[in-house]
Amino acid sequence: MTYQETLEWMFAQLPMYQQKGISAFKGKLDNIQALSAYLGHPERKFKSIHVAGTNGKGSSSHMLASILQEAGYRVGLYTSPHLKDFRERIRINGKPVGKKFVVDFIKNNKLFFEAHDLSFFEMTVGMAFKYFEKEKIDIAIVEVGLGGRLDSTNIIIPEVSLITNIGYDHVEMLGDTIAKIAFEKAGIIKPGVPVVISELQEETAAVFNNIARERGSKIIFAGEVIPGIYKTSLLGSYQAKNVKGVVAAIKELKGFNIGDKHIVDGLLNVSDNTGLLGRWQYIGENPTVVCDTAHNTEGLSIVLSQLKQQEYTYLHLVIGFVKDKNLEQILPLFPKHAHYYFCRPNIQRGLDELALKTRAMEYGLEGDSYPSVNEALKSALRVAKKSDFVFVGGSTFVVAEIV
Repeated sequence: MTYQETLEWMFAQLPMYQQKGISAFKGKLDNIQALSAYLGHPERKFKSIHVAGTNGKGSSSHMLASILQEAGYRVGLYTSPHLKDFRERIRINGKPVGKKFVVDFIKNNKLFFEAHDLSFFEMTVGMAFKYFEKEKIDIAIVEVGLGGRLDSTNIIIPEVSLITNIGYDHVEMLGDTIAKIAFEKAGIIKPGVPVVISELQEETAAVFNNIARERGSKIIFAGEVIPGIYKTSLLGSYQAKNVKGVVAAIKELKGFNIGDKHIVDGLLNVSDNTGLLGRWQYIGENPTVVCDTAHNTEGLSIVLSQLKQQEYTYLHLVIGFVKDKNLEQILPLFPKHAHYYFCRPNIQRGLDELALKTRAMEYGLEGDSYPSVNEALKSALRVAKKSDFVFVGGSTFVVAEIV
């Protein structure tokens, strides 16, 4: 199979949460453990940092990788989902995995995948770990896909665990309270492995403290120990809490020679070092155009707060969501004094643009509907004056179509 044919087989044959929704969530580790054994337990051949959280885990993972790269290490980075190309999920020092490795990995293990009915995510995690083993990396930054306790990445024993922020997302799978969700995220805490908490939240502190104590793990609340002196090239005031968690995790990492200059330079060169896209990313000027992949209540609250700090004459918002989003919680967050361009991301789970417009009008959000993200953005750019501000977001899949 060619690379494109391989991707089509992966997406079509194996369920993927980003496309299918809850039906793709298996909630057990049996399959990934079987795959790991079949592959020779590649995750045991390299050191790692495990990163979980509702918001900020992607940015934090890229920051960690960037710092370690600045210190001269060969760094694997596993994140999800991708924006443009599947290979973004698996990188070494910012360079995506080669197409040949992807094709060969699927070809050589296809019978095993089919026999064990592996999910897209299980298969991809196995691919990442095997690639990192093959390339003899010094350390991998491994981002949790969904939750933590039952996530396919949770077969690693990391040097440090990092939990960023806890908020309401995927409640149908992770629980309907902050405490329940925190319990699932805390599942990445391993016996004797230090865990860093980026953001101190009253509702979650007791959960993390209890589990860390049960497992004999040192727990560090980053806001209490890391001064706010570090800056990052990633835009958005919301990155300040992520930075503290990242720095605290680096300081807990033993056996690596990382100086303060590596931390400073790493934080200032995140996108250049790792290829991160979609975090308060400027993609146009005159008018200013910014996109962000925030897609749940907490993430959107932070991004929309950042939006309020901007200077402009008029505000235009190009937004779209997936069908299973809780619009009753999300839509009231958006400003009424703006023009909206409602669109549908081009995936199976994309929410119909007319349905979104109807729901948005209930919350005083006025605008027009468009069948695609690109048509919505083109319309916004035709209407907007040079002094206006255009924001694109609501879903990772909306941003993926324009970056």
